[in-house]
Amino acid sequence: MKNIAIIPARGGSKRIPKKNIRSFYGFPVIMYSIEAALNSGCFSEVMVSTDDDEIAEVARRFGARVPFKRSALNSNDQASTADVLLEVISQYKDAGKVWDFFCCLYPAAPLITPQKIKKGYQLMIESGADSLIPVVKFSYPIQRALSVEKGRLFRVEPKYSESRSQDLPARYHDAGQFYWAKTSSFLTEKQLLMKNTVPMEVLETEVQDIDNEMDWQIAELKYQLMMRNK
Repeated sequence: MKNIAIIPARGGSKRIPKKNIRSFYGFPVIMYSIEAALNSGCFSEVMVSTDDDEIAEVARRFGARVPFKRSALNSNDQASTADVLLEVISQYKDAGKVWDFFCCLYPAAPLITPQKIKKGYQLMIESGADSLIPVVKFSYPIQRALSVEKGRLFRVEPKYSESRSQDLPARYHDAGQFYWAKTSSFLTEKQLLMKNTVPMEVLETEVQDIDNEMDWQIAELKYQLMMRNK
């Protein structure tokens, strides 16, 4: 089967300047996603979708292709991941290339490993799913969440106030690392969480969303832990 890895890496990050190529243990952080994809053995091509010339140069240096530049329409804060993926798939189709499956990998996700990518692909294929999303279990039952309104504390779902934690069903959130999808199904549904999506549970220590400096520092600590446990 023909599979492609798509790494969406927009320039102009506001909260962490040049986030996608910032040094993470001596290498641009995007390198970790590129190398994980290349070393997984799952792809005919690994590409980066970007509007930024500097990101494109770094991506090529580490073995990814940047066959075309991202459009201005999908280079702003409002463009979704699905918008970018649809554009990439369309551009390849115009060039005569059609992919059976694709994997979208985020560029600032240094805890991605080739083994996880490969495992995700195998799980999706074996289950007959249209897509696969790595997920993390919430460490505390979200049914007992609290909200603050006008300076006062309230239960979001009062009916669970007396429930024991162990009696409440587990809930999960997107790990924010990568997504596998069948291209034809994605073009129909135009979203990654489809009607026939399977999860792959990963540990909280193996993922970190990076939106600010504290997130970056936590990612470094988790990376150290991951390297020690290899």
